[in-house]
This record gives sequence, C-alpha cells and structure tokens, in this order.
Amino acid sequence: MRRLKKVLAALLAGAMVLATAAPAMAEPTTNENKFTITVPEDDAHAYEVYQIFTGTYSEEKEEDKDIKTLSDIKWGQNALIPTETDKDKKVGDSVSEAVLTELKDTAGNDAAVLKVITKYVNFDSTTTTIQTVDNQTALTVPAGYYLIKDDENFKPGGSETASTYVVRVVDNITIARKDGTVTSEKKVKDVNDSTGELTGWQDSADYDIGDMVDFQLTATVPENYDGYKKFALTFHDSYTEGLTFDVDSVKVYVDNGATTSTEPIGTDLYEVVTELEEKHSHKDGDNFKGGMFDIRFSNLKAIKDVKAGSTIRVEYQATLNEGAVIGSAGNPNTMYLEFDNNPNDEGKGETPKDTVIVFTYKTIVNKVKENTEALAGAEFTLEKKIKTGNGTDDFKWVAIEKVAYDGAEGTQTTFEFAGLDDGNYRLTETKTPVGYNTIDPIEFTVTAKHDEEAETPALKELNGKSTTEGQITFTSSIPDGSLSTDVVNKKGANLPETGGMGTTIFYILGGIMMLGATVVLITRKRMESQQ
Repeated sequence: MRRLKKVLAALLAGAMVLATAAPAMAEPTTNENKFTITVPEDDAHAYEVYQIFTGTYSEEKEEDKDIKTLSDIKWGQNALIPTETDKDKKVGDSVSEAVLTELKDTAGNDAAVLKVITKYVNFDSTTTTIQTVDNQTALTVPAGYYLIKDDENFKPGGSETASTYVVRVVDNITIARKDGTVTSEKKVKDVNDSTGELTGWQDSADYDIGDMVDFQLTATVPENYDGYKKFALTFHDSYTEGLTFDVDSVKVYVDNGATTSTEPIGTDLYEVVTELEEKHSHKDGDNFKGGMFDIRFSNLKAIKDVKAGSTIRVEYQATLNEGAVIGSAGNPNTMYLEFDNNPNDEGKGETPKDTVIVFTYKTIVNKVKENTEALAGAEFTLEKKIKTGNGTDDFKWVAIEKVAYDGAEGTQTTFEFAGLDDGNYRLTETKTPVGYNTIDPIEFTVTAKHDEEAETPALKELNGKSTTEGQITFTSSIPDGSLSTDVVNKKGANLPETGGMGTTIFYILGGIMMLGATVVLITRKRMESQQ
C-alpha cells in the first residue's frame, strides 16, 4: 500500500491530464505486432507505462474502413490478476472470457474502459518492471492495453488534478497533455431599488443596510472526472461582520454544458456546515471577526447529473447588517474550493481564493442659516423611491429608519443617514426651527461606480445630485463613502406686533390732535371775554 500511495501521488499532474493526439496512421514497426509510444519534444514530463493486457494485432478492410482488432488477449506484466475469475493464472496466460466480456461491454465509453482497466493494474508491484517514456526516447511495446501516467517525480498542486490514461495500442501514438484543472468563482448580484435594474453576476455591488444580498459560488468538474471512483468537493466561504448568512437560502444546481438547471438538487446530496471545527484561512488571520461556513459534497458521484466539465452552482443570500463597513473598504466575502485531485489514491487540491465586495454609503445633512452658521431645532425624514412595477408610476416612497444625530434631540445640527446604496431619495423637513421657514422637500439621486470585474474590486466614484438644479450641492468622500450637503433655512417675514411701533404712532398723533384742540379752545374763550 505504501508503494501504491507513492506511485499514485505522481498522478497529481500539474493542471494536466493525459490524452492522446490522433494516432499516426502508420504501418506497424519492423517488430511484428509492436508499436511506439512517443512524447513530443516540447513536453518535458516523463511517463510511466503499465502493461495490463497484450494481444495479437490484425487489420482488415470493411467498406473502405480499416478494422483493427486485438485477439488472443493475455495478462500483461503489470496486471493485477483477479483470483475470483482467473485463479492460478500468471503473466502471459490467457484472460478469461468473463474479464473479456466486461471489457467488451465498455466499447465506445472511455470512462467505462478506465473504470474496468484500473481494476486490473498492479500499481503496488515490486517484482515487475514499470517502463517509462520521455521526449528523449520512444518506447516500443506490443499491441495491447496500457495505463500511462506521470512518473512519481512529478508533484502537482493548487487547483490541479491528476489522472490516469488508458491506451489501446494498435497504432503508433503520441502522448499529448490537456488541461485538467478544477476552477472556482464567486459572484454577487446588484440591484437599483429605484429603477428596478438588476445586474448580472459580478464582483461588486452596493446595498442598503437591511437588504438581502444574492451571492453565487461555482465549481467546474475536471475533465478527468470519469476516472474517479469518488470525488469529494467542499466550498469554503467566509464573510465579514457586516453580512449575516442565511443558511436556509442555500440552493445547489448542476449545469451541464449549454444546459442551465433551474431546479435545485436535493438537500440530502450535500451538507451546509456553519459550526466549523477548523476555521478557514483568511487574510486577516486571527483578527478575522466575521463568519464562515462550508458546503460539502462527500461524493459528487452520488449526483447522477454530474459529469466531466459540469458546473456545480451554489446560490445563497446574506443580509447587510448594522455592522456593515461604510465606504471604500466595503464588506468582502471570500471563497475557495477543496477537492479530491487523485483518482486512485488520497490527495487534496485547492483553488485560489476569490473575493467579492458589497459597498454601502451615507448621506450627511448639515442644517445651517443663510450665513452658513449651524442651526439647531430641525428634524428630517429621508425616504427612498422603490420601484414596485413596470409602469412609470409604479413606485412608492419608503422611509429610511437608520438616522443618527450628533447631539441630544432638538439640539442637533448634523443628520447622518448611514447604510444607503445608489438610487433616488427624498429629504423632508418634519420639524422646522422656530422663526424659520420650512424648506420644500428635496429629491436627489445617489450614483456610484465600482469594479464589476476585478480580483480586488474597488469603489471608483460616488456622487449625489438634486433633482432641482442648485437646490443642494453634495461633497463626496470615497474613502468614507459619504455625501455631505448643507440645507439652508430662511427666516420668516417681520410683521408689526401689538404695543409696538404701530400703536406708538397713533398715540403721538392723538396727542398732537388733543393739544391742537386745547389751543383752539383757550383762544376762543379769550376772544369771548374781550367782547
């Protein structure tokens, strides 16, 4: 068994699996019933060649086609001879009809051939020679069935998978290599609540605090998947404190080629694990304070629709919560895959980490007088325009509940509305400072740009603009994710007051009139007495 593990570890083939190019349609070599296995000059790998069966080669024409046949099949030098069917047989003895029938039933199905052939390979053999081939020396072998793999000195890693390759040698062949990696990807979807516009899957998004955010994880099954008897796969996901994972929202789909599944597979075929015995590695190390979960497939072979090249698609939701980071740092969410990467023995691979970011912003309203001095005594309500249908008038205004003040109620002059995303808003003064006129409601739009496709998504732009031009002006800070503006209140008009200047004038005029009447009266009496 130790030899088995050592040999099969070499199958971790640096993101490559073995395949053959189209065989060169040549006549057999000068050695009767023998052919050559060749490695291209630009391939620096060496390969081990295991002989499982040998046979007698013959060729005949049938309707202008060359029919190549192997007959008189015998056990090869690297064969693992089954005792239940070929008891007491040895290398060079004829293969039983039961084994041949099993092999014939796999005709035209490479995966089935591989499954049968690998049952009869003695990887743990120490008494027989394991032949090798490289780009320096071709290998001449009798016609038969062979298993070819990277030699044990080749050590793959990362997202690469290993594979065995079965060759039915009835012609000269050239070994070629092709990609056999497992890939993974994480995406997030963005939506503008005010317009109803929904994006595709991308690397960044912005949301209001309290919104549900849609995430997607994908994994591609390697091309050598058919060579595995068992294939375990685990999605590792980690998220910062600003996101709350909804375990009940998880759905898993299997996509095959051009077919995109719309119905999720059964929850009995995978496990969602939130209580992890061992934490995932994270860039913040021990300082990471977010959450983590796994989505584990103990064996993809249990899912009948999965095949080589399939995509395993996971979709789930998380809520942007009160702990969300506002501004350019955002709220990252990271995933990577862990998977079996050796079809014949133990071995694990990992894909690179992939991160998406959810951004959120804040609006800061400063209440001021006409001379820009701070003005206390106001209160505001901020509402967001939410699209409710396809029509122009299908929308509603929804109050934003998250409001913070810079002082005790009634004394604040700065109002901060935190946890907003792009969209249309309406600011209404619901309490006006004494002696000042109430402002008209202010409608404005928040717009933002962030990387839709990037390894490290960044917030690029953040802007605010009032619907009525010049009504308010915003100052943007991308690091803080803030839009600041001054809202001006004007004083009311001055009116005469009771007991004020208006009545004083009447008093003065009345006094003058009384004085004049007195003078007239005195003058008249004097004139009468002189008569």
